[in-house]
Amino acid sequence: MTLMDAARDVRERAYAPYSRFKVGAAIRGASGKIYAGCNVENVAYPEGTCAEAGAIAAMVAAGETELIEVAVIADASAPCPPCGGCRQKLAEFGRADTPVLLATIAGQTMATTVGELLPGRFGAEHMDRAE
Repeated sequence: MTLMDAARDVRERAYAPYSRFKVGAAIRGASGKIYAGCNVENVAYPEGTCAEAGAIAAMVAAGETELIEVAVIADASAPCPPCGGCRQKLAEFGRADTPVLLATIAGQTMATTVGELLPGRFGAEHMDRAE
């Protein structure tokens, strides 16, 4: 199964009764294992969980803290990039050159990187004086 196949598969299980905008994400950890997540909404909209955040949580719960590849898929007219919060989450666990493949269910794709999605990111190095 490819990373995009995993994202496409988990997207089908998204819980999006309010927006009806289902998103699937899959990430590959440094071990090579694939972790997937889908968006999960609730009635206190927009207090849901993004697909990317779910995939990252699954990776961390499994004991990994480095992602090396990302795939995100949605039913949109163009490939849909992660929201700002998820861009920061991806930057926390990936490097600037970590590849990100965005896709539509119709097959349109866009290749980018974590660094291109979040230039000038806030990182751990900014916390060097925190006490």
